[in-house]
Amino acid sequence: MKIAVIGCTHAGTAAVTQMAKLYPDARITVYERNDNVSFLSCGIALHVGGVVKDADKLFYSSPKQLAELGVMTKMRHNVLSIDTETKTLEAQNLETGEAFTDSYDKLVVTTGSWPVIPKMEGIDLHNVLLCKNYAHAQTIIERAKTARSITVVGAGYIGIELVEAFEQLGKQVTLVDNTDRVLFKYLDREFTDRVEGELEARGIKLALGQSVESFQGGNGSVERVITTKGEIESDLVVLCIGFRPNTELLKGQVDMLPSGAIIVDEYMRTSKPDVFAAGDSCAVYYNPTQSHAYIPLATNAVRMGTLVARNLMNPTLKYMGTQGTSGIKIYDLNIASTGMTEQAAEQAGMKVKTVTVLENDKPEFMPHFDEVMLKLVYEEDGGRIVGAQVLSEADLTQSVNTLSVCIQNGMTVDQLGFVDFFFQPHYNKPWNLLNQAGLQAI
Repeated sequence: MKIAVIGCTHAGTAAVTQMAKLYPDARITVYERNDNVSFLSCGIALHVGGVVKDADKLFYSSPKQLAELGVMTKMRHNVLSIDTETKTLEAQNLETGEAFTDSYDKLVVTTGSWPVIPKMEGIDLHNVLLCKNYAHAQTIIERAKTARSITVVGAGYIGIELVEAFEQLGKQVTLVDNTDRVLFKYLDREFTDRVEGELEARGIKLALGQSVESFQGGNGSVERVITTKGEIESDLVVLCIGFRPNTELLKGQVDMLPSGAIIVDEYMRTSKPDVFAAGDSCAVYYNPTQSHAYIPLATNAVRMGTLVARNLMNPTLKYMGTQGTSGIKIYDLNIASTGMTEQAAEQAGMKVKTVTVLENDKPEFMPHFDEVMLKLVYEEDGGRIVGAQVLSEADLTQSVNTLSVCIQNGMTVDQLGFVDFFFQPHYNKPWNLLNQAGLQAI
């Protein structure tokens, strides 16, 4: 059996390592444009800020390790086209320029995503950078050494982490986003207000509710970011606007969302026989809305990649769907969210209610305790939990993992109020924070 795998970051690496173990007699060939695999882009900001000194530690596999599993790794190879009818692909060796055709019995498409790059004046100026892969990380670190004023465009997780890292390096930092709040997709306003206050207290300038119109500069290098509300002096700009699926190779051959994300079934099969897909190139089944959505996360990717391997020969193990659960640490704030925000639920036409609990994490007789803010979003009819957010200086982010399981299993606030959680004064109160949220919702 010949298995071709296109792309080898998180989903691809997970699929390949499992397939090598499950199908030792298969001939597995990986096609990867880069000279590396498995880079954790979520660690770029940690590397920029000096928390992770060695960027090589942000890889959890390598072409050599894959080769040791018996996998043929064609690094620096670009797949030019795929024909799902004839089960062939055309690829090019980027080192030699040689193009050739290969065939497959099973195809695994894990081509991932690529940053959104707006078409605007000055986008090609020196020091207007992207933030996605290992090469980007190295470039950002090198250019930041001499930069004084840095603008980050995009106030999602990556943008927030970068502005924190740049501020800690002593740079003048501005964060631009066209929404009126940071972390708009992940948190409701009562949470983002806290985050914005923390950023501004550190001297980070927030340029929210405005869009970038162009980049200007002299001698080919950026000097100013022009927005709908003015201009920002900058000698380094990092774009973190978002990602889009890398799926042009299969356009018109398999079912996709309008965004280009490949639709797969619960066994990771596309609409074409023997073609599987996983990771950021795919739509995922989103449990809160019970429909497909594009949620590019490394956690989704590794689960889906593993399921590809398990289901390659026969449909064996179903995908359980996702809640888009994620977390972030911003200075002293530990934040996590799962499922839908109140705003997202309302925009989706869902009738929801919310409850926000402000509580101390431990009994007040303990020598130290911290205030916690926890929010539940649940359906008005029936009380099904569809989202949750938590913020505190104490690390209670694991509570959101628990609530992710609740959403995945279709639990209601009534049930959450009476779940059996332990009590111990070093950790919590007799009525656990999650019990309290459920009871207050009731």
